[in-house]
Amino acid sequence: MPTSHLAGPVLVIGTGLLGTSVGLGLRAKGVAVYLQDISPTAQAVAHDIGAGQPLDSEARIAPELVVIGAPPDVTATLVAESLLKYPNSTVVDIASVKGSILDAVNADARLSDADRARYVGTHPMAGREKSGPAAARGALFTSMPWVICAHQLASAASVKTAEALAIDLGATLHRMDVTAHDESVALTSHFPQAASSMIASRLLNAQAHQLGLAGNGLRDMTRIAASDEKLWIQIFSHNAKALIPILSGMKEDLDRLINTLNNPTGHGALLDLSQLMSEGNAGQARIPGKHGAPPQAFALVTVVVDDKPGQIAALVTDIGEAGINLEDMRMEHSAGHQVGLVDVSVLPGRRDELINVLTNNGWKVAQ
Repeated sequence: MPTSHLAGPVLVIGTGLLGTSVGLGLRAKGVAVYLQDISPTAQAVAHDIGAGQPLDSEARIAPELVVIGAPPDVTATLVAESLLKYPNSTVVDIASVKGSILDAVNADARLSDADRARYVGTHPMAGREKSGPAAARGALFTSMPWVICAHQLASAASVKTAEALAIDLGATLHRMDVTAHDESVALTSHFPQAASSMIASRLLNAQAHQLGLAGNGLRDMTRIAASDEKLWIQIFSHNAKALIPILSGMKEDLDRLINTLNNPTGHGALLDLSQLMSEGNAGQARIPGKHGAPPQAFALVTVVVDDKPGQIAALVTDIGEAGINLEDMRMEHSAGHQVGLVDVSVLPGRRDELINVLTNNGWKVAQ
């Protein structure tokens, strides 16, 4: 059994996607996990897939750690109740907003400073479009960022326990204060969700023949629009202060684009469009790629693949047998044809070698 940093037991309150994934990951490490959820069905599913044991209402336990995996609007209440019920336990939450929860915990008159010292806000930057315990994966947090937001009263021991949770689940630790965290996720997570949902909403009245032309660009832009709307309503409202300036900036850019397109042949119009696209290019280039490297650190090779079983596996095998490391891979279907386009990313110095290997093995390489 792999060694864990947590001794356990751990109580997970809230058996949705994240809470159940926490349970699965810790159970794989041999940590005893108890589960509790207001929904008997969700709790039963989490138990059935091996995330832990249901906590009997009469059971008396002394958990090393309590993990609150509930929606943001009830997280602070559950944190406070857990601090009071388990006076020797560290309590963490894994909600995607931190400031509003900390404010509510600090404002709870039932809690002493000694109670608050055992609370640490955290946020694993992992998830799926699917929700609920059935979508949970024990490896969901592997190599993903896990933010620790230790407040001023948090004890060193509780912070260490919170960090041990992230380490045991294979995540990478990041330390931020709550304000910096909420501003960061507003830009990198909450804003993309809002933009994706608004783009997807434009498709509601689209004609079938229009949607028939949809490619991977539209699918990529709207993938996260399928996320749990009930959860995102709460996230938006809890982090509105940090999100509004970003949306306002986008509104200014949209107004600028609309004004330019109202007279696309006017003086300076093409320059303005060019600047807008260049700004987008520059912003996209700042998104870290594999291992934090910039995307342009890799060279791209596009391979035409027949739409039949075994083709992707054969392609990956040929690349591996050539001793070339596959840095990234992305597949796009070709509309109206029984083929797909597979974009393979490799180190620039191996690009020509890869093209030669694939060509000699009978693959069609688009250059």
